[in-house]
Amino acid sequence: MTVDAQRVAQMADAIEREMRNIGAWQATPLPEDKYDFRQAFAMDTMAFTQWLQFIFLERVRSLIASGGPFPTQSQVGVQAHRELHAQPEASALAELLSDFDALFNESR
Repeated sequence: MTVDAQRVAQMADAIEREMRNIGAWQATPLPEDKYDFRQAFAMDTMAFTQWLQFIFLERVRSLIASGGPFPTQSQVGVQAHRELHAQPEASALAELLSDFDALFNESR
């Protein structure tokens, strides 16, 4: 089974909408030095929600536009539950990210 690019695009849009709904969307761009990260999820230079907006969603949309290839698995939902567990308003976002993971983890 292959990953459906249209479904991935719908999920990316839903993730962005939920981030905006909970006030986790940042209107101003990040300074360039924030992109000089060395840790997974850019934990050394930005907040998880910033990584979602400026790295994750940008890469997902770039893959959609170029036709892939998509990754064979995703763990962003797992990280979301770790990062957002103390923020009840972000529970729907964490679930959306787990659903995103399922798109890839079930396609193997």
